[in-house]
Amino acid sequence: MVTASNLTISVITPTLSRPEEIKGMIQNLGEMKYLPKEVIYVDGAPKSDNRTQKIIKNLDNNLPFKVVYIRSGGGTAVQRNIGIEEAKCDLISFIDDDIRLEIDFFNIIVHHFQNPKNNDIGGIVGYRTNEHINASNHKRWYWYKKLGIYSNFEPGKFDYKTGYPINANLQPPFTGTREVDFMTTACAVWRREVLDDGFRFDEFFKNYGVLEDAHFSLRAGKKWKLIQAGDARCVHLRSVSSRESSYLVASKTAINYRYVFIDIIPSRTITQEFRFWSVQLFDLCHFIVYAICNWKKENWLKVLGKLVGIFKAIPLSKNKFHTQ
Repeated sequence: MVTASNLTISVITPTLSRPEEIKGMIQNLGEMKYLPKEVIYVDGAPKSDNRTQKIIKNLDNNLPFKVVYIRSGGGTAVQRNIGIEEAKCDLISFIDDDIRLEIDFFNIIVHHFQNPKNNDIGGIVGYRTNEHINASNHKRWYWYKKLGIYSNFEPGKFDYKTGYPINANLQPPFTGTREVDFMTTACAVWRREVLDDGFRFDEFFKNYGVLEDAHFSLRAGKKWKLIQAGDARCVHLRSVSSRESSYLVASKTAINYRYVFIDIIPSRTITQEFRFWSVQLFDLCHFIVYAICNWKKENWLKVLGKLVGIFKAIPLSKNKFHTQ
């Protein structure tokens, strides 16, 4: 067992035309009490955009960690896989470029990994302090609960009866740890052993990923225990740079969710199928009502994207399901 004093961390960050975010992230990582050994940036920017590359090239040589720059696109799933192949440390951390960690983030994570009682833990995710959703004050989640859309409303858990991960941001601030079924890649740390056998992100999610992190961790969770550390906190700045269109994101909330459902639960009942599609139709109706009440082009693009996504997701339903 590697001791805390020499446990090394590789940070992997896919990025796309966000030079200012990268600059701020490097500064943030340099302030950590427990420093990473290497930070790997996989930049998907077009050839004409060298801003991020220039920032990294001009970095101060006195940085307390090594910075590796790789130029490659393909989407975040593909980029993270490239970063994993490059990473050389004991722990692999996925940190988004618009996440800012609290100073003791890695200290807390390492402490949990080093606890002999936690040898079965494969991944630990932090807590984003500025993204908590209060379900009672959130219209969509209010109706989810009132109508019983899901059978399980525990944040970070997977609802096997409907095929949906329950938004981890529903979790109020807490201390200590709690077990989860899936983790975001915004602020997560994994044992090297999880990845040593060739376990990688599914490239079904190439180009633009929605739910690739949940899919990755749900598969890993079949062998390893996953936890959220409430004291390992960070802030998500939610950069508006290089965001995909509302149309594309909405379509992926049908296609990618369907893919995760049939891959994680390959044998499904008619009831599960019904409940999965009920959620999709509910969300479509929600998009339509919102677009009518807020008449903007972007909102109608969400409606169109959702419709197209549902029709594209239907062929994925060819997997057999059982009737009992």
